[in-house]
Amino acid sequence: MDLHRMSWVEAREALHTARVGLLPVGSTEQHGPHLPLGTDHLTAAEVARRASTRGGWIVLPTVPVGVSEHHRQFWGTLWVEPSVFRDYVVGIARSLASHGVRRLVLVNGHGGNTAALDEAARKLRRENIFSYVFSWWRTIPEVIAETIDVGGSHAGELETSAVLAFARELVVSDRYSDAAAASAPEWGKRLHGVEVGFDTRDFSPNGAVGDPSRATEDKGQKVLTAAAERLDAFCRWLAEEPEENLRAQPHIS
Repeated sequence: MDLHRMSWVEAREALHTARVGLLPVGSTEQHGPHLPLGTDHLTAAEVARRASTRGGWIVLPTVPVGVSEHHRQFWGTLWVEPSVFRDYVVGIARSLASHGVRRLVLVNGHGGNTAALDEAARKLRRENIFSYVFSWWRTIPEVIAETIDVGGSHAGELETSAVLAFARELVVSDRYSDAAAASAPEWGKRLHGVEVGFDTRDFSPNGAVGDPSRATEDKGQKVLTAAAERLDAFCRWLAEEPEENLRAQPHIS
C-alpha cells in the first residue's frame, strides 16, 4: 500500500487500520560506471514494496538523498549533513504518528545512513514513537553468503544482482569489465590498522568495490525475496508486540 498513491480519503481508511509503516531511505550517489545513482533508494523501496505485498504494510514515500558526502567527487552524487538527514526522518515519523501510526520501520539501502538513522530511532523512542532500522543486506547474511560468489560492498555482485532483479534496463552490463578493472577489492583504505580512506575516490578510481560480472537476475531475486520475507516477519512481530515492551525502561530502583 503506497501512501503517496492514495487520496486523503483513502489514506484515512488505510491509516485507521495500519499497524506498521515502512519508510524506505537510501541515497543518490555514484555506483560505479554501470549502476544508476539511485541504486540504494530504489533497492530499499523495492524491498519495502515486496514486504508490503506480503503483509499489507503501508509504505511511505521514499527518502532518496542521504549521507553520501564521501562520494562527492563523482558526478551526480547528492548528500545532506547527517543531522539534516536525521531530523528529516524524525519529522516524517512524527507526522505519521499524528495520524495514529507510531510503529515504523526505516528500510535502509545505504550504509552511510546508519548512524543518523540509529540516532533518529533513539530520539523517537523517547517520544513513544517506535522506529527501527532495517538495513536490508545486514538482515540476510546467510543468504548472501550462499548466493553471492564474490565480495564487494558497493556496486559489486550483490548490488548489481539486486538492480537486475527489478530494473534491468538501468544496468549497463557493457561496463562490467570497466568496473572490475579499476574497482577496489574491499571498502576503505587502511595503514597500520588506521582508516585513511575518507572518500571513496581514495581507494576506488571508478567508485566500484568488487566485481559485478558474476551478477545475475536470479541472484538478485533470491536476495531481495529473502530480505522482503525478513522485513515482513519483523513487521509482524512489531505489529503484535505490546507497547510496554517497546518503551524505554524506567530508572533502576
